[in-house]
Amino acid sequence: ARSPGRFLGNEPEPRAGLRSGHLPGSYNLFFKELIDNDTGLLMPASALVETFRSAGLDVEAPLVTTCGTGVTAAILALGLFRLGRDDVPVYDGSWTEWGGRSDTPIAVGG
Repeated sequence: ARSPGRFLGNEPEPRAGLRSGHLPGSYNLFFKELIDNDTGLLMPASALVETFRSAGLDVEAPLVTTCGTGVTAAILALGLFRLGRDDVPVYDGSWTEWGGRSDTPIAVGG
């Protein structure tokens, strides 16, 4: 759910000492892409499906959502819940936990 620049490692992380990049094998879908710009509300189901698919995600596959601290990942999980998925966990440690460790692999770029 992080911004594309932070996910790709092109933008610095807001927390000192946190590495840039993402979990290997993960896909990026910025949480704001699920919000309707006119209403400020979560998009309708049909638009959500297309948004997830455009990001390369199979909405039927096993998924875990992440972000910087576990907060905006909940918006992705909510979008999937709207699509009937009640089994999508939020990695609450998210990038702050993963990127803050020296023993976890990271990927940079696309």
